[in-house]
Formats: sequence, structure tokens, C-alpha cells
Amino acid sequence: MKRVVMMLAVGLVGIAMGAISIPPAYAAAKSKVDCTAVMKERNSGKKAKEVAKEMSISVSSVYRCKQRETAAAKAASKAGNETSAKPATSTAAAAKP
Repeated sequence: MKRVVMMLAVGLVGIAMGAISIPPAYAAAKSKVDCTAVMKERNSGKKAKEVAKEMSISVSSVYRCKQRETAAAKAASKAGNETSAKPATSTAAAAKP
């Protein structure tokens, strides 16, 4: 009986040590997704699923690249309109009620 208990204890310790040493899924990726290449394919008319299959990435990675491009375009347009969005201040316009 002691032998069985000892074997179970050793087995559980082994399982615990194995679980600790397994890297998380987000850290297991060896390479980053090339969003420039992904968007080049998407802009050529391919669907997200086709691009993902060809580039061996997930469909969610394709959509993530699209979100990043949209956010970057929005930020660029916001930065470009920042100077034109300010109202012109002049003494003539301020004098008229």
C-alpha cells in the first residue's frame, strides 16, 4: 500500500512539474505575423480565410491586422486634420456678435 501511495505522489509531482514548464500558447509563437503582407493579400481581393490558409496563420490574425491598419489610418487622418480642425481666430470675426 505504501508503494502505491508513493507512486501516486511521485506521479502527481511529475505532472505538476510538467504543467509548470509548458509555455503558454501566446508565448509559444515563434514568429510574428507580417501585417504588411497580410494586408497586401487582403487588398488584392482575397478573403480572410484564404489569406490565413496561404500564410499559415489564424483567421483572427488576419482580422487583427485589418484592425491595426484601420486604427493607424484613423490616427493618421486625425493627426492630419488636427491643424485644420482648429477654428481661425481673428479680431474681425471676434468683434462681430
